Amino acid sequence: MIDDFVQQLAAAKAPANAFNPYAYGPSANDARRHNLRLYLAQMMQFQPHFLLVGEAPGYRGGRLTGIPFVSPFILKSGASDGLFGVERGYQGSQEWPAIRKEATATIVWETLAELPHMPLLWNAFPFHPHKPGALQSNRAPTNREMTWGRPFLAQLLAIFPIKTIVAVGNKADTALTKGEIPHRKVRHPSHGGKAAFQQGIKSLIPNL
Repeated sequence: MIDDFVQQLAAAKAPANAFNPYAYGPSANDARRHNLRLYLAQMMQFQPHFLLVGEAPGYRGGRLTGIPFVSPFILKSGASDGLFGVERGYQGSQEWPAIRKEATATIVWETLAELPHMPLLWNAFPFHPHKPGALQSNRAPTNREMTWGRPFLAQLLAIFPIKTIVAVGNKADTALTKGEIPHRKVRHPSHGGKAAFQQGIKSLIPNL
């Protein structure tokens, strides 16, 4: 099921001004498909029962690693519960070697390290939305893009035994609401939202 999921992502054509980091062709994309397969296989062992859904991959994070909310630094150095790290088979990207960290990813993993259970991570729009002609940029995904990404979220929910879904930010909240997917919401950690995001996640712990 995981292989089928990744293959469908790879075969999908990205909308205009969006990049498919899993598409067949570029060698860097081969590494990202490998990383996503490995991540999902590891998470299958954990049997996560809650899911964090973000908006879309950022150019400093999932755009390079292939894993939502994971920067090259986190991918290389590892995270809590034995996830990531080159010693576990994850492959780094040399596409933009100067980029190592992403603020959102750093905040998210600082927060997740304190949780009793590791959540599954995904984005409502699984591809990287960028400004026209500027790959090293981020833009908010459109409502149409959020709708376009819904079938992939549905596939993921069919693979994992998820009981609780948490939207990270307004865009993810809107996407899940329009998809009639029951969920809770926390503040996105970017633009000064770190404390509110952390408090929101911690307030959910008794229900996770």
